[in-house]
Amino acid sequence: MSRLPFNSLAYALREAARIDAAVFAGQSLADNLLGSVDPQARPAVQDLVYGSLRAFGRGDFFLSRLLERPLAVDEVRALLLVALYRLETRPEAVHTVVDQAVSAAGELLHGKFRGLVNGVLRSFLRQQEALTAALAADGLAVAQHPDWWLRQLQAAWPDDWQRIVAAGNQAPPMGLRVNRRRLVRADYLARLAAIDIAATPVGEDGLALARPQAVDRLPGFFDGLVSVQDPGAQRAAEILAPAPGSRVLDACAAPGGKTAHLLERADLDLLALDLKPARCRRIEEALGRLQLSARVTAADCTRPERWWDGRPFDAVLADVPCTASGVVRRNPDAKWLRREADIASFAQAQKRILGALWPLLRPGGKLLYATCSVFPAENQMQIAAFAAAQPGVGIVHEEQLLPDAQHDGFFYCLLEKRA
Repeated sequence: MSRLPFNSLAYALREAARIDAAVFAGQSLADNLLGSVDPQARPAVQDLVYGSLRAFGRGDFFLSRLLERPLAVDEVRALLLVALYRLETRPEAVHTVVDQAVSAAGELLHGKFRGLVNGVLRSFLRQQEALTAALAADGLAVAQHPDWWLRQLQAAWPDDWQRIVAAGNQAPPMGLRVNRRRLVRADYLARLAAIDIAATPVGEDGLALARPQAVDRLPGFFDGLVSVQDPGAQRAAEILAPAPGSRVLDACAAPGGKTAHLLERADLDLLALDLKPARCRRIEEALGRLQLSARVTAADCTRPERWWDGRPFDAVLADVPCTASGVVRRNPDAKWLRREADIASFAQAQKRILGALWPLLRPGGKLLYATCSVFPAENQMQIAAFAAAQPGVGIVHEEQLLPDAQHDGFFYCLLEKRA
C-alpha cells in the first residue's frame, strides 16, 4: 500500500513505474494494469505509462549512457524511464520531477535506490543537450520501434515507413461516432461547438476532435448519443453495410464498437461472439448504453459446432486477432511485447478463423476480413492465400489504411461467396 498522497506526482510516478515494469515482464496493458490505481490519479498515471512506453526507445538510449551497468531491479529502471519521459515533456518543472521521483523511489526496496535515482536524473539534466545530440545520430533510438519491426515496415512500405513510425510515436487522435438512431451528426456538431469543443466530420458517422476530451465532457455520452471510436475502425460497418433484417455474425466482437455501429445503421439479427466471458460483458455494457440489442455469446468462433444453429449468415464480420501494428500508438506496449515470430503465429490463427467462418456464410453472402495491422502477412498475403485455396471467393473491396493524423491503421477486405 503506497504511503504517497494519491494526488502527488510521486504517487503517479510510482504507479506508472509499477505498470511499466509489469509490461517489461510480459503483461499487457489490456490486462487492466491501471485498475488498482486510485481513480483520481488514473489520468495522470495513464499519461505517464503510455507516454513512457511510446518513448521507451528514447529513454532506454539515455539510460544506457547514464548507468555504469544495467539495473537488475525492473521497477527502478521503469521509474527512471518514466521520470525521463516527464523531464523531457515538462521542462518547466524539472526540479519538481526529480524531487518527486526520489520520493517515489523511497517506496522501492526500503528506499535503497533513492540516491541512484537522484544522481541519474540530475546527470541527465546536466548532459541533456549532449545526450539528445547523440540520440539524433542513432536511427533505432530515434525510431523508438524494435529493429525487426522497422525491417518489416521498410520492406512492406518503402515510401511510407517513416510516416508510419512517426505516427506510432505520437499520442493518438480522438474520434467519435454519432449514434444515427438518436440524432444527426450536424446536430451533435452544434452541441460540441456550444461548449467550445472543435470537431470535423469524417466518414459517414464520425467526428475527429481537435483535442482529446474526457467522456464526461461529451454531451449525451452516458445517454448513448455518441461513442468513442477511431474513424478507421468505423470503416468496418460502412464497408460491410448489411441490409436491414440481415442475419449477421460478429465473430470477434469485443469490446463491441463495431457491433454497435452495425446495429446503429440497421435493424439486424446479430450474434456477437467473443472467447472470454469478461469481454462479452464489455460488449453487453456498450450495447446497453446505446440502447441496442444483440445476442452475445462467449464462444470460440473456430468451433462453430459448439454454438452455430446451422442457419447460414447473410454477413460476417471477422475482426481477427493480429499484431495491432496499426494501432501501436494506442497500444504502445505492443511494440515491446511482440516478437517477429508472432506475425506468423497470428497469420495461422487468422487462417483458422477464415476457414471456420466461410462455411457459415450463405451463397451470395459477404464476409469482411478486418485487422488493425499494417503487416502484409496478416493482410494482403492472408487474403491472397485464402482466395487461391478456397473456391468461390470473390474479392469485392480491399483497402489498407495507414495511420495518420486522423485515423489508425486498418486493413479491410470484403469477400463474397459466389456459387
